[in-house]
Amino acid sequence: MARGVRKSPIEKLQGELKDVQASIAQYEDCLETLKEKAKVLESQIQLEEFKSVNEMLKERDMTMDDLKEMLAGER
Repeated sequence: MARGVRKSPIEKLQGELKDVQASIAQYEDCLETLKEKAKVLESQIQLEEFKSVNEMLKERDMTMDDLKEMLAGER
């Protein structure tokens, strides 16, 4: 039973190259998505840290200006 025309070595390599290039493009897209997610997570962490500092200020009945003055006085 005939299965069709055989691919030449060049055609096989070109097909493999196309597959590899497609995989690279897919991984690059995934990497970009992960980098964006990392930035979002870093921003969320920073926000939580600011919230924590803000809560400590409220507990001590201090303002942000009080904190700035306190930190400036340590220099």
